Amino acid sequence: MSAKKGIAKFFSDYAVVIIFVLLTVFSIGPSGLSISYIIQEIITRLGRNSFLVLSLLLPIYAGMGINFAMTLGAMAGQIGLIFAIDWGIAGWQGLVVAFLVGLPVSLLLGWVCGKVMNMAKGREMVTGYILAFFISGVYQFFVLYVMGSVIPMRNSSITLSRGFGVRNTLNLESVRQALDNIVLLKIGPFSIPLITFVIIAVLCVFIVWFKKTKLGQDMRAVGQDMAVAEAAGIPVERTRIVAILISTVLACVGQIIFLQNMGNMATYNAHDQTSFFAAAAILVGGASVTHASIPNVFIGVILLHAMYIVSPLAGQNLFGSAMIGEYFRQFIGYGVIAISLVLYAWKAKKAADATRLGLRLGAAGESTIVKANGDSGNGTGSAGKGTAGGSK
Repeated sequence: MSAKKGIAKFFSDYAVVIIFVLLTVFSIGPSGLSISYIIQEIITRLGRNSFLVLSLLLPIYAGMGINFAMTLGAMAGQIGLIFAIDWGIAGWQGLVVAFLVGLPVSLLLGWVCGKVMNMAKGREMVTGYILAFFISGVYQFFVLYVMGSVIPMRNSSITLSRGFGVRNTLNLESVRQALDNIVLLKIGPFSIPLITFVIIAVLCVFIVWFKKTKLGQDMRAVGQDMAVAEAAGIPVERTRIVAILISTVLACVGQIIFLQNMGNMATYNAHDQTSFFAAAAILVGGASVTHASIPNVFIGVILLHAMYIVSPLAGQNLFGSAMIGEYFRQFIGYGVIAISLVLYAWKAKKAADATRLGLRLGAAGESTIVKANGDSGNGTGSAGKGTAGGSK
């Protein structure tokens, strides 16, 4: 019986991972893609996306769930890239300038986000999602009207014909793969952007180290139980704000890494799906809204993007239309988030029911003991009365 329970628990814990592994394996054949091509694409996408997904970890540790407001950091990174291109700074230096410009913006937006989420405790995910829509409107107003009219733009090739506002698509040729190509390691048929992976590894080391610090331990305590953490003297709201601040800054860096790899930027909506794909990846890797780890990030990125690589061609070859693969990809992405949230809610309800049952059994046991003690006391009292009467 215990073995069956163990198997059932394994499948319930890793249901999404198992589904993705099966779907990917069955899609490789119909796609017609070679294994070496798929591996190279996965390496490229690991470098492109892992940093963004890693930025989700700290808010999960702090009990705030998936940080759908990481989009705010992505917008800050895009603003930094626009200024770097406008100022004509190319290569990796342009990426550094983009980060230096985006850093204060991401800190400001992260602070605002943290304040808002502290006013919506227990509803952080939906609050972050809606907040991202609101700030997206502010970002679009800034890029469409302020840049060029209030803030002078030097490069007329990136502005609209009316003289202000940035073009819909921004060519990032001057910084395209500037980070990836610093050291491009060749191993057989595979090309590995070494510096990009070194930066990702440094972030992983930072996260492991940070979890052991006083602030990291405070975040874990806040994530487990805010009331207990506050009673222990931990500044709960400040700790939550710090978690969101770090996540937003990391998302800024991650978006810069992502866009330099792509080589172009959809100015007004490049950030729209950032949190969606990052959340889908970490959930595919076996994480939940309350528990996540670094391995979950890399497993999720590999599985999700392996599916994204093979599904369009599998749809083309099986159904005669690549669009079916694209629709399937979108369906799977949203489905993963939905399934993960449903499983989390189901497990939380099951745990709550078990806790209530335990409390009921405990209360019943206590009442039985009290009753037994009462009966024993009554018996003793009667005996005492009888003894007293006999001696009388």
